Amino acid sequence: MTPTTLALTTLVAPASAALVLAVVPGLRSRGWPAAALCILASVVSLGAALGVLSGCLADPTPSVLAVPWLRTSSVTVAEIGVRVDGVVASMLSVVTLVALSVQVFSLGYMHDEPRPAFGRYFAYHALFLLSMDVLVVAPNLLQLFAGWELVGVTSYLLIGFYYRKPSAARAAVKAFWVTKFADMGFLAGLLTLFVASGSFGWDAHLAPGTATVVTLLLFFAVVGKSAQFPLHVWLPDAMEGPTPVSALLHAATMVAAGVFLVVRADPLFAQAEATRTVMLVLGAATALFAALLALVQTDIKKVLAYSTCSQLGYMVAALGAGSMIGGFFHLTTHAFFKALLFLAAGSAIHAVHSNEIGDMGGLARRMPVTGGAFVVGALALAGVPGFSGFFSKDLVLEAVEGKLASLPWAALLATAFLTAFYMGRVVVVAFFGAPTGEKAERAHEPGWSMRGPLVVLGVLAAGGGVFAAPFAHLYGREYHFEMGVGPSLAAALAIGGFGAAYLVFGRAKGAPLPAPLALVDRVAKTSIVNRVYEVGYRRVALALADGLAWIDRYIVDGLINLLGYGTLEAGARARAVQTGLAPDYVLAAMLGVAGLAVWAVLR
Repeated sequence: MTPTTLALTTLVAPASAALVLAVVPGLRSRGWPAAALCILASVVSLGAALGVLSGCLADPTPSVLAVPWLRTSSVTVAEIGVRVDGVVASMLSVVTLVALSVQVFSLGYMHDEPRPAFGRYFAYHALFLLSMDVLVVAPNLLQLFAGWELVGVTSYLLIGFYYRKPSAARAAVKAFWVTKFADMGFLAGLLTLFVASGSFGWDAHLAPGTATVVTLLLFFAVVGKSAQFPLHVWLPDAMEGPTPVSALLHAATMVAAGVFLVVRADPLFAQAEATRTVMLVLGAATALFAALLALVQTDIKKVLAYSTCSQLGYMVAALGAGSMIGGFFHLTTHAFFKALLFLAAGSAIHAVHSNEIGDMGGLARRMPVTGGAFVVGALALAGVPGFSGFFSKDLVLEAVEGKLASLPWAALLATAFLTAFYMGRVVVVAFFGAPTGEKAERAHEPGWSMRGPLVVLGVLAAGGGVFAAPFAHLYGREYHFEMGVGPSLAAALAIGGFGAAYLVFGRAKGAPLPAPLALVDRVAKTSIVNRVYEVGYRRVALALADGLAWIDRYIVDGLINLLGYGTLEAGARARAVQTGLAPDYVLAAMLGVAGLAVWAVLR
């Protein structure tokens, strides 16, 4: 099979599963058939994706299989189909691998759900995988936008899976509307691009000013989807969804879609240095800001959620510095260790029935596979030498060093220390501290449907750095590892962060915060950014809406109603002269003729 046919297979498999589950509700309501069908589709998609990857490693020449989508009598406005190149091959492989791992893990994690809910959960997964694949293989930005919006809808369904739970329903709506607000930038960027170039291609040549406008609009959409400051507020709330959903959204799918858009449209962003500068500054600032907030979280999933915001900041900063391979390779390694961390956290939550790290303790002894997986993920996330995150962060720091007087570089180095510190806190308190309750005392390993994905992802998180050179080849670049100043400092800071976490939390019961973090804790609890949005919504947006509603109701509608009333009154008065008597009409005609005669004489 050709690479394009294999890429098309990655779409057909989940689409078929979703269609069957939609038209045969009996399969969905029984639960397990839906799960089997969804996982089978993911296995097929992963096999096809690996086939695409193998083909691109042998021959990275891009290929396209597409048909006209929007046509006029003489012009094809856009096409729909699949494009295969190094970027698509690597992203497809990562997306399908993580999706399959999460689905297998879900067999055990969601086992106690009612059968109809169980089937509905896997039907949503099939739709989500289809949406991501549509986005990844898109031959132009218009199809990518279609996949982008489908991902938004299906993520709403997954985050709000427990729709009877008010907090989950609110979180789903918040995620949907925050990202939809940002998506207006994507739509405006598409329209501007088409007006300027006559196409939706990401390789269009634009005037410098136009390129800046288009890329800034696209980047606004990235800020929402990839949870960059100040539109990051939806991501921590999204933890209300099932933990495997959190792993799926945070690893290589929804939040990674924004970074993928920048990588895919790299020829456009390369024409807009101003936009890249904005990305560099905002990415570094988000990385540091989110890491500070992660320090004070006690919910293990929220620690990982803010960690995702922070690591996405690393990727955006690398892309802003012009390093496509740095940002994209960190996306790849992050997919492995963040999926691992969320699934390991899910295993711990499943065992103790609590998200609070203070309710855990000593889990590494009772759950060695889960504990070992979480430690591997934490070391990779922190960038400890030898683990996958170290090699991808090396590329990021190398790209950022020297940019804007090295302030973003310093911010990312500080983030490296904070990352190790907050992950060290979770490891020490939850997995090596003393058990703090009866549930922690009784914790035990889950079945192999949950442990198996942890092992697979653990291997990738630990050794994923070996993929750096092949991935660079896929992108048409070369990779050479050099242990320069940035990587050396980052490694030292990561090790120091774990050491500091042990010194602070190693002998403490629970997870008390040091005094210097009290201010950060207060800021996190007051949710300043959320408050700003609430004030803006309630006092500005709603007040403006009320004002516009008054104008619409009493001025616009009032004028229309006045005209209607005047017409009715005029008609009522005019009806009085319609007597229905012939002599009256003859008299009126004679008077009219006489009047015209007088007017003619006087004229």
